[in-house]
Amino acid sequence: MTIDNIGLFQGLSAKMRYLNQRQTVISQNIANADTPNYKPQDLKPIDFGAVLESAQGKTKSVRLGGTDSQHFSARGKVLDDFSAKKQSHAYEVSPSGNAVILEEQMMKAAQTTMDYTMTSNLYMKNMNMLRTAIGQSAR
Repeated sequence: MTIDNIGLFQGLSAKMRYLNQRQTVISQNIANADTPNYKPQDLKPIDFGAVLESAQGKTKSVRLGGTDSQHFSARGKVLDDFSAKKQSHAYEVSPSGNAVILEEQMMKAAQTTMDYTMTSNLYMKNMNMLRTAIGQSAR
């Protein structure tokens, strides 16, 4: 058995591939900041709900299990809706028709870099945990 068969590592690897491709697209946007009529592009965000639904098959819900009557119930009231709205279009377009906003692209690049660093750190931490579990020293 290799780590390629473990779902956690498959998910982390897929996330790192996605972030790598996203960074490439953002880099192309920045490189074309002066190209007339260029419209910035981005990858479609991953919908975790759809991924979870496909992983569950026909089961539509996930319930938390409790082993004690004093555990909190998952049926509690939702206090606030923290959903974020995504920007669907550029607010600025240069006279040449270019819609790339460098500040926005740089923020996306920085966020993508932070997400990649976090994901690769999670990958390494879990690898070290597995090494410890099988009796090898962490590297």
